[in-house]
Amino acid sequence: MEKNFDEYIHNAIEWAKGHLNSKDYCFICLAFVEDALERSNNIEIFGGDTAKESADLYEAYKHTGMPPKGTFVFYDCIGEINGVRKNWGHVGFSIGNGEVIHAWDKVRIDHYLEVEKLTAAPGWEKPKLIGWVPLERIMLGFQKKNY
Repeated sequence: MEKNFDEYIHNAIEWAKGHLNSKDYCFICLAFVEDALERSNNIEIFGGDTAKESADLYEAYKHTGMPPKGTFVFYDCIGEINGVRKNWGHVGFSIGNGEVIHAWDKVRIDHYLEVEKLTAAPGWEKPKLIGWVPLERIMLGFQKKNY
């Protein structure tokens, strides 16, 4: 690995903060955290198709308590997208001190426990914390992009 995890984390946080208040990632929170990590570090990671699938794949339930900086923080989140109602999940990226940057109604920063209190979109349930996943696990099998 060419970069250490601290550099990957720093780059992802800076990229994500550059998108604060953007509405471009509404309903695609997984794409937001993946883009933050991938685009800022010129890599590609592989997870589930939804935040909930990724939470299950990475076994997020195994890590509870305050998420360390640089972790993906996962939530159950049930609602309807394109006529399909299911647990799509929700995910944010920990920026330290209990705060996550995530795409909700807009890209925003919230305390990881306060995410559970956010107003949900019509027909959606409030998110419920599952747990967090260390970056080392997220990046297993990552690929360096060659442009």
